[in-house]
Amino acid sequence: MRYEERGKRTAVKALVPLAMFVASPVLLIAGAPIRRHYLRYVYRDEAPQILDKERGWVSTHYFVVTDPLLRWLCRPTDSLARLIERRG
Repeated sequence: MRYEERGKRTAVKALVPLAMFVASPVLLIAGAPIRRHYLRYVYRDEAPQILDKERGWVSTHYFVVTDPLLRWLCRPTDSLARLIERRG
């Protein structure tokens, strides 16, 4: 979407946390692997940039990646994964 389209940006900013709230039970249980897989998908080599300032383009993925709610919901499984890696 174009960066100048304020209505679309506002709608996406409002809907991303709502979607995360709906998916929160899954993210609390299996958030770390889902988040890692999603970030690999977004930042893969052939993927378009999530923020292109030169063309004035911003992707919906930008709002998902930068939302602190995703990080917060994935924290329990991240902590558990780190604990298992240290012990194993």
